[in-house]
Amino acid sequence: MDLDFLYRSFTEIFSGENWKMIVMWVIGFILIYLAIKKQLEPALLLPMGFGAILINLPFSGAIDQVLAGVLPAPGVIEWMYNVGIEASEAMPLLLFIGIGAMIDFGPLLSNPKLLFFGAAAQFGIFATVVLAVLCGFNIADAASAGIIAAADGPTSIMVGNLLKTQYLAAVIVVAYSYMALVPIIQPFAIKLVTTKKERLIRMPYNPQRVTKASKIIFPIAVTIIAGLIAPASIALVGMLMFGNLLRECGVLDMLSDVAQKTLANLVTLLLGITVAFSMKATEFIRIETLMIMGFGLFGFVMDSIGGVLFAKLINLFLPKGKKINPMVGAAGISAFPMSSRVVQKLGIEADPSNHLLMHAVSANVSGQIGSVVAGGVVLALVPLMLVGA
Repeated sequence: MDLDFLYRSFTEIFSGENWKMIVMWVIGFILIYLAIKKQLEPALLLPMGFGAILINLPFSGAIDQVLAGVLPAPGVIEWMYNVGIEASEAMPLLLFIGIGAMIDFGPLLSNPKLLFFGAAAQFGIFATVVLAVLCGFNIADAASAGIIAAADGPTSIMVGNLLKTQYLAAVIVVAYSYMALVPIIQPFAIKLVTTKKERLIRMPYNPQRVTKASKIIFPIAVTIIAGLIAPASIALVGMLMFGNLLRECGVLDMLSDVAQKTLANLVTLLLGITVAFSMKATEFIRIETLMIMGFGLFGFVMDSIGGVLFAKLINLFLPKGKKINPMVGAAGISAFPMSSRVVQKLGIEADPSNHLLMHAVSANVSGQIGSVVAGGVVLALVPLMLVGA
């Protein structure tokens, strides 16, 4: 054992502000606890928690490999971050292929009016941007914090990275952490703006027949429309829709299965431990991180409230018996399928015979599209604001 090196490691921890490393270890243990004990998105929080410890060890080889006589070489975590996130966003894009292959847009195509909830439930993004600007953040940092409300990790990574926010570490960690906490955050937000009577509204599920041709045309059409409306979103939308096309085409079932399981699971694990590179103590432990955590929570709550209020607005014009349960509007966020499960649980809690799952799933998958398009809109508008400033 190299006692001299051990001494230098302990000295490194307790010198200057390096006590922050210990704080990051604690955060890492908390994420691991939530993943294992509470089973909150374990495929993400477990590698993130372990990675937070890994990159905050003194002289961690996961960040730099110091070789005798040569310049330091990037450690494996740093290399994956540089190649898979910072330089190309390859990991988020690959993950979206898997997510697209998992999604069945059939329920949404059967009830297309629920597509609007995917737009309404993005209200929290823009409300958070305004709040962050009022709190003194510049527009790029504010937009990066606001996109947390998209409830979409890959979109948060891409937007924050392209806008070169100095708080990318906090944005990534907060985005994924709050996605895991959707079952805790959303019930509070929904109950805040709904009455027991509204939560009892029944929505019979009478699906219209959706043809195979419609399911094949839909991802292609969405890609074209999104490309025309928000070109900056086309990479994420395109990969999401490509994955869905693999699912629906009927001739690539084996590849669809690989995308849904092997690809999605592997990339999720690698992405979780790779984003931990952004959790270096010196960059993460600061007051702005706490503020971004607050912005993220505000955004998630406002997204849910926005979807609920939009449903209430529509109900003003619908006849009795055709009204929408406002809780379905909250499922318009991108956290698929957690949000739709939350709405189903709350529906059964109000009335054990009231099943809202398929309606909530329809809104939820529309939110997957809406969040990516919203990210593209942010990427299009922020540079214009910076030029104007």
